[in-house]
Amino acid sequence: MTAVAAPALICPDLRGTRRDPARRKFLPKCAASPLGDFPEEWAKAQHAEKPSLPPPEPTAMSQYFKCKGSGNGGNCSSLNKGKVSDKPKPPLSGAFKKRMIVSSEFRRFYDRGDLPIAIQHKGNANKIDWKVDIEKLDYHHYLPIFFDGLREQDEPYRFLSVQGCYDLLEKGGTKVLPTIPQLIIPIKTALNTRDPQIICTMLQVLQRLVISGELIGEALVPYYRQILPVFNLFKCRNRNTGDEIDYAQRKRNNLGDLIEETLQLLEIHGGEDAFINIKYMIPTYESCVLN
Repeated sequence: MTAVAAPALICPDLRGTRRDPARRKFLPKCAASPLGDFPEEWAKAQHAEKPSLPPPEPTAMSQYFKCKGSGNGGNCSSLNKGKVSDKPKPPLSGAFKKRMIVSSEFRRFYDRGDLPIAIQHKGNANKIDWKVDIEKLDYHHYLPIFFDGLREQDEPYRFLSVQGCYDLLEKGGTKVLPTIPQLIIPIKTALNTRDPQIICTMLQVLQRLVISGELIGEALVPYYRQILPVFNLFKCRNRNTGDEIDYAQRKRNNLGDLIEETLQLLEIHGGEDAFINIKYMIPTYESCVLN
């Protein structure tokens, strides 16, 4: 058999094109840096193979996280403790915190036997047995003492002071008006205790004081700056009962309602300057006379 020659490869003519090998030999070799090539020793050390680290040994934690859903990644909550902030929390202002109640002068006078009163026990309610006719008492001396005892919470001091104020205001007549400047400090001291029970008691007595005689409401107007700041604090302290019935309305212990009633009485009996002075101390108050 005769051998058959392999067909010759057809090569394209690349002369004069960008792929012409004759043109490539004139292109300079790129340097390793703008300042020239690096030394051969440094280049060999740079391209030497780095020693490979052994694979990490499996731990109990890695075995635990192999199970799907066992980690914390992507969860909406976590039981891990968060970062503890080094910054201390800002202190509370304590505006509504109860203050320390100092013993009153009424307790001292009653324990010493200087007050002409005693408890008269009745079937339905107790009363005060006055040893002296109330109309003959010196109101400048006794009325401030009874008002000072309104911040007492222990019996029988609380009952005697509250009922004594009611009896004195009921039969005082014109003797009450000159004692108004002496009553401001006991009223302010009782309100500044920030105790809701004491404030409710003082508000009820203050309402009885305003309606006990003429011009008493107007005489209280210059002292609104001493009395009304506590009103502004507790004005919105109402009991939210929803759709329920508050069967304790007759006790009148709702602080927000008592403050609103007292402010309305002060405006009605305080004359033409009462509303503007109340509005100055309590900006959220709305007039019951002008509206």
